[in-house]
Amino acid sequence: MSAAPMHWLFDLGNTRLKCAPLHADGSVGEAVALEHHGAELDLGSAMARALPARIEVAYLASVASPDVTVGVLDALSTRCRRISRARTQSTFDGVTIAYARPEKLGVDRFLALLAAHARGGAALVCGIGTALTLDLVDGGGRHHGGRIAPSPTLMRESLHGRARQLAPHGGAYAVFAADTEDALASGCDGAALALVEHSLAEARRRLGETPRLYLHGGGAEDLLGRLPGALPAPGLVLEGLARWAAAELERPGPPVS
Repeated sequence: MSAAPMHWLFDLGNTRLKCAPLHADGSVGEAVALEHHGAELDLGSAMARALPARIEVAYLASVASPDVTVGVLDALSTRCRRISRARTQSTFDGVTIAYARPEKLGVDRFLALLAAHARGGAALVCGIGTALTLDLVDGGGRHHGGRIAPSPTLMRESLHGRARQLAPHGGAYAVFAADTEDALASGCDGAALALVEHSLAEARRRLGETPRLYLHGGGAEDLLGRLPGALPAPGLVLEGLARWAAAELERPGPPVS
């Protein structure tokens, strides 16, 4: 792929904005994560400190609220010659999405599938952020669908919202915990682990092989050690966004934006 050094990738989620340079060979540079949920943070100012003064092209994938997305677009417009927004496609880069209405599949899940497929073989892709998402793609690029559930963090926050005496964080995982904080950590992490393990077993039954299990997102590290064989993939969405950018650069005619 031929890309200028001033091309950047932006993965805007519900809690963080991840930014990374896109190198001329199509690889993704070191990412910077900027929190924007639940904090008194001027995201535009944080971006100004983290990014170069001028960017040729910004590639943006967003699942954040419209107001947060608009704020990021406004901040990018002051320093970028062009902004391209990635959008879920029914068929793209060898991957065919299972959804009859592809626009209903979050673009972060779509891009993670592109990256997982590009790595080769069947994959179960698990994103752990505000939500816990699971998507299965076979070795031929066919998406078999997925699941969405609250992440352990959201479970804890929701319990605290309904019962203020239940702490929203803290505690250590144990199969049978001996105090409330540990029981909360164990129950919420355990629910996520059970969903991933069940999905992996069903994927194995459906495909006749065990797919690679990729974990990405802010909560992935907490579960990795309890999922044997799971592979950390913190930059999976950015990898997929780089593939979107590569396809756009190779596409004849005016670029998609």
